[in-house]
Amino acid sequence: MNLVRWNNQPRFTNFFDSAFLNEMLTDEYQSTNCRKPATNIVENEDNFELNLAVPGLEKEDIKIDLEDNLLTISVAKEAENKEVNYSRKEFTYNAFSRSFKLPKTVETEKIKADYINGVLNIKLPKMAEAKFKKAIKIS
Repeated sequence: MNLVRWNNQPRFTNFFDSAFLNEMLTDEYQSTNCRKPATNIVENEDNFELNLAVPGLEKEDIKIDLEDNLLTISVAKEAENKEVNYSRKEFTYNAFSRSFKLPKTVETEKIKADYINGVLNIKLPKMAEAKFKKAIKIS
């Protein structure tokens, strides 16, 4: 007797399944239509660092606001050429807004940001009091 590999997946699916249902349930749909960029937050001795992955943007497209210790990063970019008749379009230029509540130990006057190779880097320096550490011995 020979073993035959069996594939339970049909060779052809109907239009509804392939165009809507399957695509909406996959990670590909969620990642291409995600409205919040991936963010890394790093705490060093001297500062906090926020690194947001926002490729395909110009630094002029990015807006950073600070109000009442709430740091808000937002982008509103639209597709450049709406008259092109795409047969498939995967580049998306969605608007997003992402906010971060800053600790009171951040020196808000010294916050710096740069945009290099699709990554927005924001440095949030700590106040001198926040940097002070003391080891306490247990008696």
